Amino acid sequence: MTIESTAPTTTTNKQRWLYSIANLGNTIPSQAIGAFMLFYYTDVKHLPAAWAATAMFIYAIYDAANNPVLGYLSDRTKTRWGRRIPYIMFGAAPYALTFALLWMAPFDGISQPTFLLIYFVVLSWLWEGLSTAVSTGYYSLLPEMFTTYAERTDVAVRMNVVQVVGLLIGVATPPLLYSSLGWPAMGVIFAVIVVLAIYTGLRGMFERKSSIAAASLPLGEALKATFVNRSFVTVVLAQTLRFFGTNTLLAGAAFFTKYSLQADESTTSIILATAFVSAGATLWFWRRFVAQRFEARTTLMIANGVMALAVIPLALAQTTVGVVVGSFLIGVGLAGLILMGDVIVADVIDEDEVRTGQRREGMYFGMSKFIITLSGSLVAMVFGWVSAAYGYDSTLAVQPETVATGFRVFMSVPVVVGSLLAILTLFFYPLHGERLRAVKEKLGRVSE
Repeated sequence: MTIESTAPTTTTNKQRWLYSIANLGNTIPSQAIGAFMLFYYTDVKHLPAAWAATAMFIYAIYDAANNPVLGYLSDRTKTRWGRRIPYIMFGAAPYALTFALLWMAPFDGISQPTFLLIYFVVLSWLWEGLSTAVSTGYYSLLPEMFTTYAERTDVAVRMNVVQVVGLLIGVATPPLLYSSLGWPAMGVIFAVIVVLAIYTGLRGMFERKSSIAAASLPLGEALKATFVNRSFVTVVLAQTLRFFGTNTLLAGAAFFTKYSLQADESTTSIILATAFVSAGATLWFWRRFVAQRFEARTTLMIANGVMALAVIPLALAQTTVGVVVGSFLIGVGLAGLILMGDVIVADVIDEDEVRTGQRREGMYFGMSKFIITLSGSLVAMVFGWVSAAYGYDSTLAVQPETVATGFRVFMSVPVVVGSLLAILTLFFYPLHGERLRAVKEKLGRVSE
């Protein structure tokens, strides 16, 4: 199939950077919510932990379900702006607004738990729907704009350098902001940054002519073609297991700092900042010495192995210094994971084009997020189990001593289990070696 284009086959340096800058708008809200929303609504607003865990479980299912629907609609959208760009252009502002409102809950869980729960559910669902629309449009442009492995790994480094900045803003700075300015101010500051980043990056985005109306499979056939793709099923399962581990780290960081280390809130910023700076500093190493030597599959297997080993010092450390060392090692593993995650899905989309003759980026990224987001349900279930098993009660002024051990377990065991299972799953991923080269040859992308 010949890919006809109204845009240059090779993107410019400016286009790659502008596209990457927009990733700040995806990273800050999702990471802040993953790391602090549970903490905010339970430990700050005093929503009962069991209620919060149940709400998060249902939220994760809703989050998963809307991804393939919006991905499918994105593939079939026809406007004068293209298929993907309208979702970004018109969704960014309300997406940022609902994020800010999430941190402005007017109810208290002790005196008004029902109203707090309703506020939490409604705002989180609104935000998630808008988030999915924006992020699906954004990530679906990646394999369309950048067509070779060299381009994709290059832009992936840039995206993830920006993502590390977003992680530092969205995860490491909130304790400093909410402790000095309050949670509502933190939400507004982040929302402004998100809008600026997305609309700045939008200036460098484009869509290729041949793909604007390329996807025409009915929904049932599109779903079937996606789920019978062994390459997709194995890689997305491996990514789900990876996110189960890393999302547990984010969700538990504030609890771990407060109860296991008995340190002040600023320590959470130090721990998380160490991991993300480490990730940013080692991205070039992963691309230069690992990704350029191995394919995406092998690179991801190595990164998951590093992550499984890196979390052990975190589980055993009794001091802030020991935890910082563990966080640095976690950042090294994280760099490999974030570098190759979108690249390997782009390979799957290329294989699907060879099979179906269509570009279905929206469906694949939507279905990928559909399944991966279920990891949030697993995190919520583990949090609910650990909090009950070790005696955590959000309404108590002083927690029992067992809580310290509970959050140490929460921060380590799921990561090791998720990483090892991800490696096992990737052994069954078929799109590597001769098979991957054959796909590239058929698409005329062997010269990379």
